[in-house]
Amino acid sequence: MTGTLILDPLVPMVVLLAVAALAALALVLAIWRRLPGWWLRGLAGLVLLTALANPAIQQEDREPLTDIVMLVIDESASQRIGDRPDQNAAAIDNVTAELARQPNTELRTVTLGDAEGDLGTTLMTALSEALAEEPQARIAGIILVTDGRLHDIERAPALPAPLHTLLTGEPKDWDRRLVVENAPAFAILGEEINLTLRVEDQGAAPESTSVPLSISIDGDTPIVVQVPVGQDIQLPISLPHGGMNVLQFNIPVAEGELTNRNNAAVVQINGVRDRLRVLLVSGEPHPGERTWRNLLKSDSAVDLVHFTILRPPEKQDGAPVNELSLIAFPTRELFLEKINDFDLIIFDRYRRRGILPSGYFDNIRDYVEQGGAVLISSGPEYGSADSIYRSPLGDILPGAPTARVFEQGFVPQLTDIGQRHPVTEGLDRLSPNPNGDGPGWGRWFRLIDVLVPEAATTVMSGLDDRPLLILNRIGEGRVSLMASDQSWLWDRGYEGGGPQLELLRRLAHWMMKEPELEEEALWVEPTGQKMRIIRRTLDLETGDVTVTHPDGSETVLTLEEVSPGRFEALWDAPEIGLYRLDDGEEIAVIALGPSAPREFEQTIASAEALQPLVDSTGGGVAKVSDGEVSIRLVREGRPAAGRGWIGITPRGAYRTADISINSLLPSWAYLLLAALMIVGAWLREGRR
Repeated sequence: MTGTLILDPLVPMVVLLAVAALAALALVLAIWRRLPGWWLRGLAGLVLLTALANPAIQQEDREPLTDIVMLVIDESASQRIGDRPDQNAAAIDNVTAELARQPNTELRTVTLGDAEGDLGTTLMTALSEALAEEPQARIAGIILVTDGRLHDIERAPALPAPLHTLLTGEPKDWDRRLVVENAPAFAILGEEINLTLRVEDQGAAPESTSVPLSISIDGDTPIVVQVPVGQDIQLPISLPHGGMNVLQFNIPVAEGELTNRNNAAVVQINGVRDRLRVLLVSGEPHPGERTWRNLLKSDSAVDLVHFTILRPPEKQDGAPVNELSLIAFPTRELFLEKINDFDLIIFDRYRRRGILPSGYFDNIRDYVEQGGAVLISSGPEYGSADSIYRSPLGDILPGAPTARVFEQGFVPQLTDIGQRHPVTEGLDRLSPNPNGDGPGWGRWFRLIDVLVPEAATTVMSGLDDRPLLILNRIGEGRVSLMASDQSWLWDRGYEGGGPQLELLRRLAHWMMKEPELEEEALWVEPTGQKMRIIRRTLDLETGDVTVTHPDGSETVLTLEEVSPGRFEALWDAPEIGLYRLDDGEEIAVIALGPSAPREFEQTIASAEALQPLVDSTGGGVAKVSDGEVSIRLVREGRPAAGRGWIGITPRGAYRTADISINSLLPSWAYLLLAALMIVGAWLREGRR
C-alpha cells in the first residue's frame, strides 16, 4: 500500500487564489499597523485556505506482477537440417530451467515456422506480433533461438528489454550450393541460349576444384559435365520442343554437407517457334483447298508455302506454259534441298502424275523418320491407281486404300480412343447442337475406304464405322490420313457445320509435336502450394503417382478420371521446393517457388544480421554448441550478457487493486483551528 498527498479544492482555483490574495493583504495590513497578533491572524488565514484547498491522502493497494521473458523459437526449414532440431530442444530446456529458478518471472514461448510463399524466415515479424500482445512494462528480456538466417530484419520492433540470441549450428558446418544466375522465361526453338550457373561452397568446406553437374530436360536421361567450384560458367542450351521445357540441374551430395536442398535447380523455359513452316501441296483445285489455306494463313506464326498443280503433264491443250502459271513448281528445291526446313508437309488431294519422282518420295519418307510430319487429306484419287499410297511414301502411311469410294451421307463420329485422344477429345462439346442425338454436327458425303495397320490409331470414323481420321508415329516423326476431302462442309456451315477449324488446328499442332497435344503426358498446374496433377493417357486407367518431396520423402497419390483419357488429383504440397512425379511411365518435375528456396540460399548459422540489434539493447549472442548458459538478474542500463550468461532486467510492474482517498483533517478541525487562532489574536491584542 502507498500513500500520496493530493489537493481537491472545494472552490474553483480562481476563487481560492483570490481568497489567498485577500488573506495576504490583510496580513500585510496587520504587520503595517504593528498588531501584536498578526502572526496568529496569518495562521488563521492559512488554516482557512488549507480547508478550502481540501488536502487528501490517496492510498493505493498494489499487486505485484510477474516479469515476462519472450522466447522466440525458429523452426523454419533451415532449422530442420543437421542436428539443429536437437539444439533447438536443448536451448528450450536450458532457458526453461533457468527461468524456473528466477523469482517473479514468467516465460512466453513463440514458435516460428515457414512463411507462405518464399518469404524466408520472418523472425522479426513474429517477434513484433508477439510483443504487441504483451504489456511492454512487464517485458524483462527477449531470447531468440535461431540460426541467425532471417529475411525481415528491417521489420525489427522497438525493444523494451535486452535481446539475446542462442545461435544453433556447429563451427564445422559447411554446405555446397548450385545457383542459376540468369534464365529466360522464353526461348526460340533452334537457337542457343546461355545460362549462367555457379557452384559455391559455404562454411568450413573441404578443398574442391570441380564437381559433376547433371543436366536433364523434362526428366529424360541426364548428361553429366564437370564444372569448377566458385566460378561462373556459361552453359549453352537448345530447347528440344515447343511449350514448357523443364531443365533440371543437380550436383551430387558431398559427404558432410548440411543439406542437399540447394544442390538442385530447376529452370522452366517456354519454347516458342520463331515461325512454323508448312508446305501445302494441292493436287488439284477443289472446294476444300481454301479451307486448308485459310486455316494456315490465319495464324500469323505460320510461314505457308502453297502450290496447286493446275495443269498436269498429261494435259495437252496447246496453251503456252507461261500463260498458265506464275512460277514453275520448284520440286528439287523443296523436296531435296530444303525439305528439312519445314515442320509439316500437307498433301491435299495429291495424285502421282510424274511431277515428283520416286526418289523425292524416298526423301520425304526419310524426312518423316527423322522427325518430320506428313498429313494426307485424301479424295477419290487416294483409291485410284495414281494414289500417293502407290509411291515409296506408302510404306509409312497409316491407311492402305481398298479402291472403294463411298459417295453417301454420314455423320463423322469419335471412336472410343478418339474420345481420349487430345486431337479429338471434347470436339463433341464444340458442335453446333451439343444436346442433340449424336455429335450434333453436319454430314459429309464422301469416304475413301482404307485398311488401317495395327500400329496406327483411328480417332474418327465415318460410314459404318469405317476409319476417317488415322494417326501414326513413324520413327521420330508423325503421319496422319484424313480419308475424306469434305471437312470444308463444316466450314461452310452445312447442316449446322462443325468444329472444322479446331479439328484441323489440333491435327496440325499434334503433327508438329506441340506438348499440349501429346497422348501420353503427365504434368502439374500449380497454384501457390496446391498442385493439380494431370495425367493424360489413351488407356482406360492409370497407375498411382509417386511424388518425391524436396527432402526425399515420398507420397503416393491416386488419380481419378474427370473426363475420357484425363485423370486428375488435387494435392496440397507441404512446402515449396522441387518435386518429382513418376507413375512408372511418365515423369514430371515441378518447382513450387524456387527449387532452392530462400531458406537455403545461406545455410551456415551466423549472427551477423542480428548483432547490431542485439548490441543496441545490451544483450549478447551465445552459441548453443558451447553448452548451457545461465540467466541472471541485472539492473536496467547495465550490461546484460557475459561469458556463459545472459541477463534479464526486473521491471517491478504492478497492478492497482484498490484506490481510497481520505481528507487530511475533518472540516470541523479546520474550523476549530482557525477559531482558536482568531481568538488568540484577539486576546493578545486586547491584553495590550
